[in-house]
Amino acid sequence: MKRVMIAPDSFKGTLSSVDVCRIVSEELRKRYAGTEITEIPVADGGEGTVEAFLYALGGEKIYCTVKSPLGSDIGAYYGVMPDGTAVIEMAQASGISIEKENNALLASTFGTGELICNAIDRGCRKIFIGIGGSATTDGGVGCISALGGKFLNREGESIALCGKGLSDLHKIDLTGLDKRINECEITVLCDVKNPLYGKKGAAYVYAPQKGARETDVGLLDKGLRNLAAVTEKALGRDYSSFEGAGAAGGLGFGLVAFCGARLMPGIECVLSAADFIKKSEKADLIITGEGKMDSQSLMGKVPFGVARKSVGKKVVAIVGVSDIDTEAARKNGIDSIIETNPLHLPFDEIKHNAEEMLRAATEKIKL
Repeated sequence: MKRVMIAPDSFKGTLSSVDVCRIVSEELRKRYAGTEITEIPVADGGEGTVEAFLYALGGEKIYCTVKSPLGSDIGAYYGVMPDGTAVIEMAQASGISIEKENNALLASTFGTGELICNAIDRGCRKIFIGIGGSATTDGGVGCISALGGKFLNREGESIALCGKGLSDLHKIDLTGLDKRINECEITVLCDVKNPLYGKKGAAYVYAPQKGARETDVGLLDKGLRNLAAVTEKALGRDYSSFEGAGAAGGLGFGLVAFCGARLMPGIECVLSAADFIKKSEKADLIITGEGKMDSQSLMGKVPFGVARKSVGKKVVAIVGVSDIDTEAARKNGIDSIIETNPLHLPFDEIKHNAEEMLRAATEKIKL
């Protein structure tokens, strides 16, 4: 009897990781009756992180109303595990897929702070925060403001709590910051290592993906530099250059500097929660995947995170499209890549056929 483990990320915009597990499992069972299949939906801190933890550990979703990146009231949720640990996805409140049009200058993480407040109000003191998929470049000031911090200009008035407002920052007042933060153990799930500012920082690397024009990028980077300087003056320490400070438009910086959070690779936390290593011990084949595999995938996204925990196992990645050559994939633990969209057709043309295309791609797997 063959044993297969399915451990994919979501195919963003089309299929959740739970959906991918189900579809691949159904197709394998049609062709290989009697195969023992273990499903572990996975995420790396972005979309699907709450679902992955709930699938692995149980618990419940908590729904609430928060502010969207551009300030509208929206519905969002986070998870509470059986032991009271909260798992939050910033993508739920401050994600790039929420608004019809993204605006890197004006987007705020305020809604993410509201999710954290809600979890603390429920008594959660251990909190995981996945910060993938953000629409923001505000250095986390929106989030920290929702928790009671104040970010003031020279006149003592609040700055705009977005990337555009950071250049006006003159003083930080933390006297109103929720004291319960000191009781919390906050772990930020992060898969990038960018510093806060500079050519490898949040603005230059990621803001163009969030709607920033070339002139906007310079303004945002200047604001992040100012935030770092004013924060160092307020706290007596430079937090701008640690690995992951620039994650999620600088939310990594804000949570570490003002909430004492620690950063960890998201995939590591999720695989640990799912007890991946033990469950995969007897697997003959491990199937992973994601919507788009590219150079960023090598930095710790789901397929290669799974592969690195699967040494000695055959690993196949089913992906929407891939820009990784087979040799690079093999060097990083993935034996073969199967694309559901091998012609690389535009997303709008294939998004409604994602399930059908995934089923067809699964037929190429040989046990």
